[in-house]
Amino acid sequence: MRIVHVSDCYAPRVGGIESQVQDLATHQARRGDAVHVLTATALERGAQMQGRSRYRASTTDAPGLRVHRLASRTTFGLPVHPRGLWLVRRALKLLKPDVVHVHAGVVSPFAYDGARAARSLGLPLAITWHCMLDGVESLVAAGARATGWDDAPFAPSAVSTVAAERVADALGRGDVSVLPNGLDLEPWRAAAAHPVERSHPGTLRVVATQRLAPRKRTTPLISAVARASERLGRNPDGTPRVALTLVGGGPSESQVRADVAARRLDDVVTIVGKVPRAVLPTLYRDQDVFVAPAVLEAFGIAALEARAAGLVVVGRSGTGLSEFVEDGVNGFLVPSDAGITDALVRLASEPDLLASTRRTNAGVAPAVAWPDVLQVADDLYERAVVARS
Repeated sequence: MRIVHVSDCYAPRVGGIESQVQDLATHQARRGDAVHVLTATALERGAQMQGRSRYRASTTDAPGLRVHRLASRTTFGLPVHPRGLWLVRRALKLLKPDVVHVHAGVVSPFAYDGARAARSLGLPLAITWHCMLDGVESLVAAGARATGWDDAPFAPSAVSTVAAERVADALGRGDVSVLPNGLDLEPWRAAAAHPVERSHPGTLRVVATQRLAPRKRTTPLISAVARASERLGRNPDGTPRVALTLVGGGPSESQVRADVAARRLDDVVTIVGKVPRAVLPTLYRDQDVFVAPAVLEAFGIAALEARAAGLVVVGRSGTGLSEFVEDGVNGFLVPSDAGITDALVRLASEPDLLASTRRTNAGVAPAVAWPDVLQVADDLYERAVVARS
C-alpha cells in the first residue's frame, strides 16, 4: 500500500503527534508499505544536505519511508506554509497514494491543507485527531457545517475514546473510531521486570515526563507534590517521604526552576531537563509512580510508556489515560489536583497498595503493541476507501 501521512510537525520526540506519526510511519514501512510524510517542519539547523535548503528537502528516515519537508522561511519556524494547499496538492498528484492519513490538532493549518487537498483530488482520506476539542467544539461544528466536512466522504478517528466523543459531537457524525498510539513494548517491559531496589524505602519515588509549558500544568503538579510532602512529613533521617523527578524541557523551564528554589523544594523536586527517549526505561526502573496532571490530554504517550514500565499512573479523569489505566487497578484517575495529592499520600502511606499495583502493571502489558495498532490503522484506511467509492 502507498500511504501519505500529512502532519504540521515531524521531528524526533517533539510531542505526542510527532512521535506517533513517526512511529506509525516507520512500522508501516518496515512491513513493506511505501510510506511518505508531508510536513511543514524544516530540518534542524545544521542538518541540511549539501546544496539543499533545510526548508525544502526530502530525506529517507528508514527503508521505505520518505519525509518531504515543505516549510516556509516566512513563518518564523511555525509549521504552516502560505502555499500549503497548493504544495500538498502537487505532492499528492505526484505520489498517487492509495490513502492519505491526516494528523490533526486543535490548530493544524498544514494538516487541514492536506485534508482539503486530498478531498479535492478525490483520494481516500482518513483524519485522526490527536487532541481534545474542549472549548472549541462549537467553532469546529460551525466550520464543518459551513464547509461540508460534517458529511464529507472520509474516515474520522481520534487517539482515545474521550477524544473521539468530542470529534463526534463537533462533526455530528457517528462513525468516529479510535486509533490509539502504539508502543514498542520490549524496553518498557524489561524495565518493569527489573526494577531498582529502593535506596530510601520510606520515600515514594514519583516521576513526570512532560513538556514544561503551561498547558501541561507543571506548576500545579509541583504544588500537588508539595502538599503531599507537607502532609506526609519527613523520614527519621530527614529525607522527604515523597520525591518528584521532573523530566523535560520547554518555555517554562526557568520559571519552574525558580519556583522550586523559592519554595525551598530542592530536596523534594529534582528537575533533570530533557532526556533521550531511549534512556527513559532505565530511568523508570528507579521510580514508583508516574503523574500526569494535564486536563486536556487526548492520549498521554508518556503515561503509557510509564504504565508499560510497571509504574503506578496517577492522572486526571476524563482524559485519554482511561484507554490504558483502570482506576484502582493500574493507578488512580482523579477529578482534581487535590485528588493527585490524596493519591500520592495514600500510596506513600500504604506500601502494600503500591506494591500490589506495581505487580499488576508488571504482570499485564497494555494492549498497544504495534501489530494491533497497525491492524486498526488498516481498518481505518479500508473505511476511507469505502467512503470515497
